[in-house]
Amino acid sequence: MRILILGSGGREHAITWKLNQSSAVDQLYCAPGNAGIAEIARCFPLNLNDFEQVKDFIEAEKIDFTVVGPEQPLVAGLVDFLTAHGHAVFGPNQKAARLEGSKIFAKNFMKKYNIPTAAYETFTDPQKALQYLEQYPEERVVVKADGLAAGKGSVVCENREQAREAIRQMMVEGQFAEAGKRVVIEEFMQGHEASLFVITDGKDYQVLSPAQDYKRALDGDRGKNTGGMGSYAPTPVLTTTMRERALLEIVEPTLLGLRSEGIEYKGVLYCGLMVTNKGPKVVEFNCRFGDPETQVVLPLLDSDLLQLLLAVHEGTVGSVDVRLKEEFAVCVIAASGGYPDRYETGKEISGLDRLDEEVICFHAGTRREDGKIVTNGGRVLGVTALDKDLKKAVDKVYRNIAKIHFEGMFFRKDIAEIGWKLLS
Repeated sequence: MRILILGSGGREHAITWKLNQSSAVDQLYCAPGNAGIAEIARCFPLNLNDFEQVKDFIEAEKIDFTVVGPEQPLVAGLVDFLTAHGHAVFGPNQKAARLEGSKIFAKNFMKKYNIPTAAYETFTDPQKALQYLEQYPEERVVVKADGLAAGKGSVVCENREQAREAIRQMMVEGQFAEAGKRVVIEEFMQGHEASLFVITDGKDYQVLSPAQDYKRALDGDRGKNTGGMGSYAPTPVLTTTMRERALLEIVEPTLLGLRSEGIEYKGVLYCGLMVTNKGPKVVEFNCRFGDPETQVVLPLLDSDLLQLLLAVHEGTVGSVDVRLKEEFAVCVIAASGGYPDRYETGKEISGLDRLDEEVICFHAGTRREDGKIVTNGGRVLGVTALDKDLKKAVDKVYRNIAKIHFEGMFFRKDIAEIGWKLLS
């Protein structure tokens, strides 16, 4: 089969890497891709917002199956467009993608179907939002932009002053443009976060290894929100009991609720959870694989990814044999200096040829220039290692990321620390 992966980040490199292991794949294509993906797939500079261009490419190259990586084209309706033109695609349609595309839609949906989540209020007027804050009984609160904000639209505020500033930046200064004109103010939930990924055809589903990611830029969960600075899986935060509760109380009611609304959800349902002392609650839903969680979840999948994705399209997910490795995977992100604020690109990357053979280096913000690999984004690389012992996997990752260098490079040094401390 001729397979096209849309996207350019570490998530798409991990998807391409895993699909490359399938015996059913004849040729892999990626658009626009990056320097790492280009080593295993043919890359083309398509504009994913230009649906006609994507369709024309699929038809010209006789693509059999397309996998949409990032959330923006999903929320914009790319799957609907390609499906209407007779092309097989992996990813939820536009109505289903509203679970990620609108925080307000998602919160109202959860309220309607009794899916556990934080108490909340929604606002379109900044003055009313500020007035609500003044009478809010707790100091800590979470302010969320309604729309897509590249994983940075959720601000955990330690006090009212921080909350006022978040509202001002989103609703008055337009920090996230249209995405921040409507906001959700919700209660701060105590507990540990976990990411639960299910692959569903809308009726049945298969569960992948639960992961935990690290959103803040600096060690100890300090600094600004980022797209993710590292991850590990499976996380002991989501025990077997909590996992079963999450499936019973969150995943299944969500799929049932979507069907009740006449919404066909086919793809990845990414449940961002807070594991509290009262059980798992939804922090947010996403309609695609996570980044950087995909870089640990897919290496732990011991089954054919293409077979699983095709089963979603065919409506036969329940019959697929999904096997998971009994190991731990840890990914640490090497980022550009200044990220998530202003940073420079074009910095030469060295040391990639010195990594241990069993370690996987997923490219994110990279490009090839004059025969060299240089930086081309805020999150540049994701180094992933596996081991049956979580602490050994951690040690392996940090031993190898220390071999990589580019000007301004930084990374967190506490990825998976929560996990191995809970297990020790």
